[in-house]
This record gives sequence, C-alpha cells and structure tokens, in this order.
Amino acid sequence: MKRYALIDMDGVLYDSMPFHALAWQRMMAEQGIDTDRDEFFLYEGMTGKATVDLIFQRELGRHATDEEALRLYRRKADIFVEMGEKRKMPGAGRMLSVLMERGIGRVLVTGSAQHSLLDRLDMDYPGAFPAGKRVTALDVTHGKPDPEPYLKGLEKAGVKSDEAFVIENAPLGVRAGKAAGLFTIAVTTGPIPREAFEREGADLIFPSMDAFADALPELLERI
Repeated sequence: MKRYALIDMDGVLYDSMPFHALAWQRMMAEQGIDTDRDEFFLYEGMTGKATVDLIFQRELGRHATDEEALRLYRRKADIFVEMGEKRKMPGAGRMLSVLMERGIGRVLVTGSAQHSLLDRLDMDYPGAFPAGKRVTALDVTHGKPDPEPYLKGLEKAGVKSDEAFVIENAPLGVRAGKAAGLFTIAVTTGPIPREAFEREGADLIFPSMDAFADALPELLERI
C-alpha cells in the first residue's frame, strides 16, 4: 500500500519547462555560448550549478567556478521571471485532489529553487503540500539524477521506499526515483520521447497529466 506521493514541480504541477529551457538558452547566448533549447529538458532536476558546469565543460573545456555558476544561475532565474506567470499544468489539480481524497500524503521534490513558482504553491494548490513536506534545490547537495532528493523526500514523509511512489516528467528524475528504490511514474509533458523514460526504467508512463489524473483512482488500488 502506497502512503505517499513524491511529486516533481516543473512539468508536473506547472507548465513551466518551456520557459526554463528558453531562459537557459538565452542566458547562455548572453555568454556567447550556443545551445539547443530542447537539450535543457534533459537536464531538468539537476542543480543550477551542475547544469552550468555541464555546458562549460562541453563548450569551454573547463569547469565553471562556484562564482560563475551562481551568477549565471541567478541571471537565468531573472530571465525566467521576466517571462511572466506560468500556468498550472492541466490535470495537476485533479491529480492532487484524488491523492488528498484518498488520504495519500504528498511531498514536493523539485530540483528548482525558483521562488516565483515555489511561493505560488499554497495559492495554486491549497493544502497540497503541508509545511515541512518540500525538498528543493536548497535542501540537497546532489541534485537529480542522484537519489538524494528522493531519499530526503522519504525522510520528510517518514515512510520506507515501498510505501511511496514518484511522479516525474524528466528522465533524470526517473533515474533518481529508481535509484532511491521507488515505484516511479513518468508523465511525458515535454518534447522528450517515451523511449527516454523507458530506458531509465519508469514503471508506468502516461502521455499527459490529464491522462494520469484519469487513471489515478484505479491505479491507487493496485500499486
């Protein structure tokens, strides 16, 4: 019996990943570095520092300094905010309502530290994530795909891995959930093909949050 759901934020609760990806691309362009917007969907869940460092190693042949990583991540965050309000993901509210009605606890487990979204959670999804039930980039040393974020989520839930499941939209998040020993559900809300989630070992894959919300009542009876 699953008692808790560990839930990602970007691409699950908010349709925000296209804006994150574009903000990363624009910030890198300001540094004279050309990137493909869609590649940043693949890095979702990594810490900002890890993402900057990955691009620096590939394009500049060196590691980013801590100061560079912090400065560039802050610039990316500013660009993201300048893009305006991000809409809630269709189906996410219904999904959370089902979990709450069935008495399934919820822990937010996000690789983000984007306050423009984190500060909206209580308004957009009232009661969904109680105090003390959030893991963000500020709480971890190693972001996804390391299992640390989901292991911390289990700690906050106070349950074992076989008593919880993960809801993710990114391959690295699926890898992190599986590495933490969790039943992991992928929802393909971005441009990443289903095959990428299959390769990471997702237990179930849904084509949208609406489709997942439709299936959830029955699914909770058997996972």
